[in-house]
Amino acid sequence: QVQFVESGGGLVQPGGSTRLSCVASGSVDVIFGMAWYRQAPGKERKLLATINQEHGVAYIPDSVKDRFTISRDDAEHSVTLQMNNVRLEDTAIYYCHAYIRGPDTDGYVWGQGTQVTVSS
Repeated sequence: QVQFVESGGGLVQPGGSTRLSCVASGSVDVIFGMAWYRQAPGKERKLLATINQEHGVAYIPDSVKDRFTISRDDAEHSVTLQMNNVRLEDTAIYYCHAYIRGPDTDGYVWGQGTQVTVSS
């Protein structure tokens, strides 16, 4: 079964930048729309940004669209979230998500989550 492996994040100062990466491991035929979600402390997981197969950004809220960039690399089976000018309220666990089809996978796959903590 295909799995997503996330990396990046950690402790970031307000106004700083960090980059989250998510790579699918295993045999992949196609990855449809890809997305990042985040779950702030004590809150529900929420959709943050999506990117379709044509590399068009289908959704990104006004609260982050001037600071965050979602991109994908189909050759690497990966999705990336570049986070600039981070704020305290960006502290959360970030998850990648996508529908993946392969020889032994046909369904939605979640990354394991990576913590981003914004603090001075």
